Amino acid sequence: MTSDLAEFLAEQAADSEVVWSLGTFGAIAEFTRDADEPVALDRNDGTVSMVTARGALRVVRHPELRLIASESPTTESWTHRVALCLPETACAMSGRNELTEVGPDREALREEDRAGVLFDLGLGALHADFYVRSSDAEVVAALRGCAGKSVFSLGSGAMKVILAANPHRVFVSRLGRIEVYQPIPPAAGKSPSGPHTHVLPKLLAHGRTHSANEPLPTGLIPCAHFYPPHPARDRFGKPRLFFQAENHAAFQVLLARYGDPQRLVLKQRVIASVKSGEDPAAIPIDNDRFARATVRVALRQLRATDQSLATLAAWLSAHERSESPELEEPAEAPH
Repeated sequence: MTSDLAEFLAEQAADSEVVWSLGTFGAIAEFTRDADEPVALDRNDGTVSMVTARGALRVVRHPELRLIASESPTTESWTHRVALCLPETACAMSGRNELTEVGPDREALREEDRAGVLFDLGLGALHADFYVRSSDAEVVAALRGCAGKSVFSLGSGAMKVILAANPHRVFVSRLGRIEVYQPIPPAAGKSPSGPHTHVLPKLLAHGRTHSANEPLPTGLIPCAHFYPPHPARDRFGKPRLFFQAENHAAFQVLLARYGDPQRLVLKQRVIASVKSGEDPAAIPIDNDRFARATVRVALRQLRATDQSLATLAAWLSAHERSESPELEEPAEAPH
């Protein structure tokens, strides 16, 4: 990681509007903080960390780190994100498939947590490990009694212990970690504001490293993400009262710097064609899901910024065909 890239990531960490996530398809930790929330920020040799009373984030340097910025349509709008990627050959973690005691968490971001015992949940992901951490002797003993089995197997008992005890969740990749100190909500409850986790067995069963809605180059694996402020909705996913053009412009700069050049060219062609009054047939779109998604995002952004364009309605009608989008996963739209 170059010094410029380390500086850039430090700037993102310092922005309380930026949301961070780490995990896999079906298991994700999110880190957010309020603008007025006390936070301990630290930078050291390319490593950036933040600690609040509700959770913590660490991003570590890696010589093979590559950033990939992208956008995807959602049901009514679009989402954007920057993936912190490593080559598939450099991202592997433990790959455990059973609940496993790992030992004290010597890498914990708070000193008082370093004696806490880590248990790997054994979710079997390539590029991330998913732990719970506890310093409570009874909880540790109970989890030891559940070790050696899948946490989702009948008779495991591990999830019952975890839900009752609310241990810290610690999700780790080669590019850092997110720690969550807040309680786990009940099955029918809402995720708390601030740092939280999702573990969704049905999505985990797909065995994917990331959502199929996210366009990433073959061979690169997202080991963390950050989500800059969105122009149309806040970090809780609620629509903004006014479209924030400065957020839109800022992400377009990131897209130009870290996005896929071919999709960027396609997006610019669509915007220019709509603004010049051309017919939707002016740009034939091949049968590529990401090309279609790029066009839809471009048109939705035009609708948000300039609804007076004469041919925009025709373009939207031509390209907003009903498709069966993949089930959205929390990392696609942090909230």
